[in-house]
Amino acid sequence: MKLLLHSCCAPCSVSCIESLRNEGIEPCLFWYNPNIHLFAEYKARRDCLSEFAKTEKLELVMHDEYGLNSFLDVVYPEKENRCLICYRMRLEKTAQTAVQEGYDSFSTTLLISPYQNHEAIVKIGEEMASIYNIDFLYRDFRSLFREGQSAARDRGFYMQKYCGCIFSEEERYSGKQK
Repeated sequence: MKLLLHSCCAPCSVSCIESLRNEGIEPCLFWYNPNIHLFAEYKARRDCLSEFAKTEKLELVMHDEYGLNSFLDVVYPEKENRCLICYRMRLEKTAQTAVQEGYDSFSTTLLISPYQNHEAIVKIGEEMASIYNIDFLYRDFRSLFREGQSAARDRGFYMQKYCGCIFSEEERYSGKQK
């Protein structure tokens, strides 16, 4: 299986990669996260993932776009639905890239987080699979979340404090989390 795995960050990738490798699947990581802001946050997550990929001898496809403007253009009119819009934005780009680059499936490390809307991610992944005629590899990695976070801390990875977008950053630090 040739899998393109969208990766939101290195800490969320650790256990996903291990689990997939235990199945005999060697994924290629895909970085496309125009939702991550501020720029220093974007750079810290991107660079940590790049180092993780090198250390683990993983192929990494980078769509390196600090997308503050494009993200806000899509999300701001409906910021209450921003998470769903964000999932769609990233999974669609992953599916498109997978097809263009000859992969036969795609997935995402977002499936490991207990803080994300798991059912929505799966639904959108399946929708993109149907639209782009490619398989969406579903795995429920959530039981591996704490273990992966611990391994990431042990390895000295950059550990983010919020989902990524400026709205989640405000919620995190203002104490007004959804």
